[in-house]
Amino acid sequence: MVSQVHAIGSVFNVQDFGASPDGKTDSSQAFLKAWNQTCQNNGGGTILIPIGTFLLNTLTFNGPCKGPIFFNINGLLKAPLGKCKDDYWILFQHIDGLTINGEGSLDGQGPSAWSLYNDNGPNPPSSIKFNGMSNALIQGITSINSKFFHFQINKSKGVHFQNMTITAPDESPNTDGIHIGDSNDIIINKVNISTGDDCVSIGPGTFNVHISEVNCGPGHGISIGSLGKYQNEGDVNGVIVTNCNIGKTQNGLRIKSWAPSPPSKVFNVTFDNINMNYVENPIIIDQHYCPHSSCKNQGDSQVQISDVKFINIKGTSASKEGVVLDCSKSVPCQGIELRGLELTLNGQQTATATCSNANMKFFGPQTPSECT
Repeated sequence: MVSQVHAIGSVFNVQDFGASPDGKTDSSQAFLKAWNQTCQNNGGGTILIPIGTFLLNTLTFNGPCKGPIFFNINGLLKAPLGKCKDDYWILFQHIDGLTINGEGSLDGQGPSAWSLYNDNGPNPPSSIKFNGMSNALIQGITSINSKFFHFQINKSKGVHFQNMTITAPDESPNTDGIHIGDSNDIIINKVNISTGDDCVSIGPGTFNVHISEVNCGPGHGISIGSLGKYQNEGDVNGVIVTNCNIGKTQNGLRIKSWAPSPPSKVFNVTFDNINMNYVENPIIIDQHYCPHSSCKNQGDSQVQISDVKFINIKGTSASKEGVVLDCSKSVPCQGIELRGLELTLNGQQTATATCSNANMKFFGPQTPSECT
């Protein structure tokens, strides 16, 4: 059943422009024709993608447009198999007022490509990339098996995700659910994310992010970072993560930076009312981040982490250490607060906390209640 289309302006059905719902015929040009006509229509309009499977090669949907655009997905959009020369499958850029909605799905065909890339080569394509966007809403849809990130937000503001599902196998590489960089005023609400990497990753230059009612797992948890890999990275601040469930992930709530690193800052961050279910490293600040054992750690991170609150973090840890604060010796963490923790190992033994180079304080009775 086609979901109801909520839009102003005209409705443009991609099949009227030659798109084929057989899942075998490349419908890229038909989608571009529909986009161009909708974008240039005074008052905007709706691009309607009906039930069916539509094969799409790499696509770029450019703005600005002459009104708000509704991209209504009711069918299945399928990426091509194998490698891709670009770092995205579908790119939306320079658009003010885009809504992507519907009951349909995007299949990135990740299993056909995961083994074809390595850490020394170019990145695989993200399924959806937003560049230079403002006032965007993504809701209702499902993203499956991205080759890299499911959604990548770059240099954008006012992007809102809600009531969505993002999924890939827990062994799939670098399949972050939503990655945010150099962007602000981002809302993620009521999204179910199970991937092989971070459910949400917040990169440099990002501020004013609100994440709530997210179900995360499996995967690597909700992360700020990694930070400090490149020169002149922007600061991260104003991040709130609240009322989320994290289960069977490699990490829970994480801030990570490289060592050594150029200077930058992370500050004004709150994690509140988070339920943990058999999570390794439920709370972790890692300022010696080094994936794939690729660095020599000759020097300290210069990323200053300050004013971070962990409040009412409760549940079970899969590791003995429920809290790990491994901060930089050169720029120790400042103003770390922990309140209302209830973390146990397998629901029985009290989890412990280890702290290094951290100016922090436990407030009130909680478990753990001190660093060992």
